[in-house]
Amino acid sequence: MQIRGFQKTSLIDYPEKICSVIFLSGCNFRCGYCHNPGLVIDDGSQDILEDYVINKLEERKGLVDSVCITGGEPTLHKDLPRFIKRIKDRKLKVKLDTNGSNPEMLKHLIDNKLLDFIAMDIKNVFEKYEQTINTKVNNDLLKESIKAVIRSGLEHEFRTTVLPKLHKKEDILKIAKSLAGANKYVLQQFVAAEKMLDKSYITEEKYNEEELEAIKNECSKYVKTEIRNI
Repeated sequence: MQIRGFQKTSLIDYPEKICSVIFLSGCNFRCGYCHNPGLVIDDGSQDILEDYVINKLEERKGLVDSVCITGGEPTLHKDLPRFIKRIKDRKLKVKLDTNGSNPEMLKHLIDNKLLDFIAMDIKNVFEKYEQTINTKVNNDLLKESIKAVIRSGLEHEFRTTVLPKLHKKEDILKIAKSLAGANKYVLQQFVAAEKMLDKSYITEEKYNEEELEAIKNECSKYVKTEIRNI
């Protein structure tokens, strides 16, 4: 596994749980507002040994009850099922963060009962996906993943990082409508930071609290919706 980061304790990455966070390198998307550019484009950092992470999880038994695996895009790693099994063998719950581009891996993890929570990013309405992620994508694969997550019976949420440059109000509402039947839709407020894949986003405008609240209320007609990072 190409593990590039390990956070011993987090109170925000797994809803209502204290978790450790494992960051895997590599991503097939190139979202300009990404806060983990070193995981998207290899920055030459040294991998963390898998056994080191597993041993740390063993040491922290009783302090954490779950693990969040994020990236990058974790489902690009063929060894992911084996790695998650090692974590599950420690009686820890596992949350996966994914962009949904690899439904085959996602369904394999679901079918083999290797996941407890799935968080899938919806980058935009499908007709604007490629301009948002700055690369080609097969929308049918994304739709397949959405269906797999909703039908999984697992705890899950879909989430969109929203900003006026990329998302009009009608785009966000269209996404919400398409997620009818999902557990939750999260509108993540765009947060500018020095460490982003595209530095031009540092000066990008964001929706204010009032605007986001109004959009959330309209989205809630179709799917349970909440706002994060505000």
